[in-house]
Amino acid sequence: MTRWGEPFRESDALATAAVLDQAQIAIVVIDRFSLLRYWNPFARELFGFVGGRDYVGLSLLDIGIHESDREHASQLARRVLRGEPWEGTFAVLKGDSTWIHVRAQAVPMQDDSGEIDGIALIAREALRSGRVEEQYGLLERIGSRLASSLEFDSTVKGVAGILVPQFADHCFIDLYDHDRLVRQVSVHAEGWSPPARTWFDVGDEVRYPERHFVTQALRRLETVVSGDYLFENSPTDRSDVVSRQVGVTSAIAAPLRARGEVLGVLTLALSGLSPRQKSTYGGFDRDLVGAIASRVALAIDNARLFEEERSTALAFQDSLLPSVFPQLDGLTVATRYLPAGPLQAHGHGVQTQVGGDFYDAIPLSAGRVGLVIGDVEGRGPHAAAVMGQLRAALRAFAQADREPADILRELDEWVRQLGQPDGNGGTWIPSVSCLYMVYDAWSRELSYANAGHAAPLLVTSESVETLDLEITDRMLGVRAKGAAGEDIVYHQANLRLPIGATLVMYTDGLVDRRPIGGRADPEVALERMAERVAEVADKDVDQIAEVAAHSVPGELDDDTALMVVRTHSDELDLMEGWFRSEASTVGEARHLAANTFKEWGMGRDQAELACLLVSEIVTNVVIHATPHPVHREFTGSGVLDSEGPPANDSPAADEFDEDWTDLLEAVSEVDEPTEEPWEKEFLLRLRRGATAVWVEVFDHDLRLPRIRSAAADDEGGRGLYLVEQLASRWGSRPTPDGKAVWFEMPMHGDEDEDGSETLG
Repeated sequence: MTRWGEPFRESDALATAAVLDQAQIAIVVIDRFSLLRYWNPFARELFGFVGGRDYVGLSLLDIGIHESDREHASQLARRVLRGEPWEGTFAVLKGDSTWIHVRAQAVPMQDDSGEIDGIALIAREALRSGRVEEQYGLLERIGSRLASSLEFDSTVKGVAGILVPQFADHCFIDLYDHDRLVRQVSVHAEGWSPPARTWFDVGDEVRYPERHFVTQALRRLETVVSGDYLFENSPTDRSDVVSRQVGVTSAIAAPLRARGEVLGVLTLALSGLSPRQKSTYGGFDRDLVGAIASRVALAIDNARLFEEERSTALAFQDSLLPSVFPQLDGLTVATRYLPAGPLQAHGHGVQTQVGGDFYDAIPLSAGRVGLVIGDVEGRGPHAAAVMGQLRAALRAFAQADREPADILRELDEWVRQLGQPDGNGGTWIPSVSCLYMVYDAWSRELSYANAGHAAPLLVTSESVETLDLEITDRMLGVRAKGAAGEDIVYHQANLRLPIGATLVMYTDGLVDRRPIGGRADPEVALERMAERVAEVADKDVDQIAEVAAHSVPGELDDDTALMVVRTHSDELDLMEGWFRSEASTVGEARHLAANTFKEWGMGRDQAELACLLVSEIVTNVVIHATPHPVHREFTGSGVLDSEGPPANDSPAADEFDEDWTDLLEAVSEVDEPTEEPWEKEFLLRLRRGATAVWVEVFDHDLRLPRIRSAAADDEGGRGLYLVEQLASRWGSRPTPDGKAVWFEMPMHGDEDEDGSETLG
């Protein structure tokens, strides 16, 4: 070409590649699978591609599209591949960690046969050109971003991230805290920060002069633009100096109003921090910022209301779950509860979600511990209320020393009584999964019953794998969903844990998390959790719980309960012995207890009290124990005991009487041997924990003891009364072949803690 208007000569014609290389607009080509195939130099600069990295074959999402816009970008690709052009705005995180908003147009690319085999994306940075259509695009993006945010901090910070640096170089959001105006957001372009004690910082109380443009905006309740007299009413001389140094040229202040209440003020300013075609705001900008402020105010108000509702709901949820556990011998426990994310309910807005996931660790007799994890079907206050009642009932059954299978049978009946009308003439009954286990730290035995709950992870020094539970019965409450009168039988089994084993008990909300834009895969999620837990298997339970709770990425569509339990044998010891049920063995049992307490370093006074109580419960066994062993079987229809005639046929023989007259007579006479004296035996078991000892006496009598109200002239009937008064706790429980009577006593009393001499 020789002169303007003349055509190119063939030798002067520019190659297509040269044109694309020199174009001051980003051009990106992707294939049908949204994988990058081409980009020009301007695209590399716009999107901030890291030098030296090969982006060919990477996903379009890998160029830094904001997480909240990824689904938006995926929809864009699907739409264009159907042959429909698209134009819009989305946020991008550049390689240097700065945010920009990109205005893009996408068109389908066709091959020679007319088939669509890719997408051409033409893009430029939005807003800095000052074009009106881009400013409307800004309003659209802010509305979209605010609509997807319910958390206060992310709402106000998200607004500033959109406005700076593309519409403003400085963004401030000041909100009222009662009658004080407090700065909540202070964001500036190019990573700039004002010097200390010049401009108000986040958390500072903000006070503007009477004639300041922000004060005028709040007084008039209208958006105010300031330019010509910007520096005449600065809050302080130091802020005035900084404003001049940074080159502030124009500012806008817009009051934030929602439901007739002034929440605060949004302030934007232009300066010399970033290059742009316009340096002052005009009337259109004022109207635009006023529209933005109205949306921001509504979002802030909604976020505050939602957080207040959410905190109330979570307080309700927390009140239903145990916050702390007592000291548990042989166990260390850590828990986590993660509420579900907000739920979009059709016609009812966005609702806070509490749920029915629960956990508990329940101290039982003789240092054993009941461990429970469960999940009530559904979400919301009703599920949480059912969970609270269920947990209270389970704790009551457990502390009565019921067997695991027996407890689940009772809970199944309890759940079915909590049903509600379903609106169709029937009753909706929630399904509940529940795993209840009883752990004995001295034997490492775990007795469990399982109502359809996932098995915990077993963590050892060698591996992390799912605990092998051979029994899994149906969930609680499902009987009403089957045939009428269908019976549910719950079973129980025992297993022994390895030394130092750790259990990770969890609800399905953890492994049912849904990746953004994908589907939940519980098996893959469980594998990922096991891998992450294996990395911290040697850490404490709190670290394991934290890692497990956040091991599976994705959206929290369901609440999650997690309990990590580590077993150990520190400070545990056990001594036991079998004795004949004869008067002469009372002293032998007491002697064994005294020697054991001395060896364990128990305080003198505590040991003497414990020995006294040993004498009382052993004496009761000698007097009342059944001479022949019996057998108790726990079945689906209840407890079946072996039949046998009582010691005598009188009605009082079925009572657990504490009249010691017969014992006193027996002691004064020479004991005559019976035909089978070895069949009448009892077991004395002593357990030591970190701060207490437990004494258990096992015999073959099915009758549980009761406390008598002895008259003043009665010679007996006070044994269990003494146990109740002197022991920390006491009780009895049925066993498969009889019963066990137990009591707990602290290792040291108050006088021992003051330094008094211990036994021995």
